[in-house]
Amino acid sequence: MGNAGNEGSLRALGVVPYAPIVGMAATADGNGYWEVAQDGGVFAFGDATYYGSMGGVALQQPIVGMAASPDSGGYWLVAADGGIFAFGDAKFYGSTGDISLQASIVGMAASPDGKGYWIAGSDGGIFAYGDAAFEGSAVNLGNQMSDWNALVVGMAATSDGKGYWLASANGSVYAYGDAKFYGSEGGQLPSEPVSGIAAPSDGTGYWLLEPDGWNYSFSSPAAPSPIPQAAQIVALADSQIEANPDANGQFCNPYGPCEAWCSLFTTWVWQQAGIPIPSYAFTGYVADWASQNGELLPLGATPAPGDTVMYGYSPDFGESLHVGIVEQVFANGAIVTAEGDSGPDLDGWYSTLINGPFLPGDPWAYNIYPVYAYAQPVP
Repeated sequence: MGNAGNEGSLRALGVVPYAPIVGMAATADGNGYWEVAQDGGVFAFGDATYYGSMGGVALQQPIVGMAASPDSGGYWLVAADGGIFAFGDAKFYGSTGDISLQASIVGMAASPDGKGYWIAGSDGGIFAYGDAAFEGSAVNLGNQMSDWNALVVGMAATSDGKGYWLASANGSVYAYGDAKFYGSEGGQLPSEPVSGIAAPSDGTGYWLLEPDGWNYSFSSPAAPSPIPQAAQIVALADSQIEANPDANGQFCNPYGPCEAWCSLFTTWVWQQAGIPIPSYAFTGYVADWASQNGELLPLGATPAPGDTVMYGYSPDFGESLHVGIVEQVFANGAIVTAEGDSGPDLDGWYSTLINGPFLPGDPWAYNIYPVYAYAQPVP
């Protein structure tokens, strides 16, 4: 966008990464960039030089972001547990990899001279290393892990390294040090959850990223799906993303009565694809139906596009909490889902959105609810 040049991409090369891309960083002259995948694989484009990666190395936690050294001679990768991996002329100044954290790490930023860095947790905690100075954190603002709206999703530093901003999923922005507050979407219910923040070099503002406003496309899994209607299910779910239901009351939706409707959305999609499942308002009934008419796969199994991902602890009342349609499955086990009744809409009620990619076996780093099973609509 703007004057940033397209220096290449994995998609243009026809390359499907083993794991989803979770971060990127640009070279100092803007003529290149690196991409990093969840498994630590690094891909260099333009004048960006490849200095190494964690691809193929067993990680304790997935990679969640990266930052480049100021001379573009190296980069750091940060994992969800705060582990730091340094390559090229990027130096290691410390990490939280050996500390028990209250919340997962979601991003990092480097100091302007490259002699330090900050890492940020989803609870708003900040950890400063090297010459990166601690200017404050958001952990005292009442952010709760049980409320996805409050979770911090990213950070950006000022050009002089004397301040930084944190952004939360609900569009709130917190400024520390010499970072100035220019406004936020906090309390205004953004059309979709915010997932990142970036600042221009002059520090006169910042951007908030709402990725669900973009069009998505999904590739087929490497192995054929056991669900004949898989492509149709995914296309139907996609057609509802960003759909704005007529909010004539709380939880009013196009798929059933005015009530919590993640399950109504899921069963509607299956029905439209010819799956003979009733309209269920309770998510646990989807799991029960699949155990009798299809397959209820355990968490350790590999789902397929067209399956549903079951959130919670079991199919029982009070323990089956949410459900979504599996859209894409990566080789490392990460999935992307389409979910209804999942986020604030423009009118303040709820909408359908894309969730992920995330690792189902490590839900607390990416989701509020754990995953207990996958429901497959064919035996």
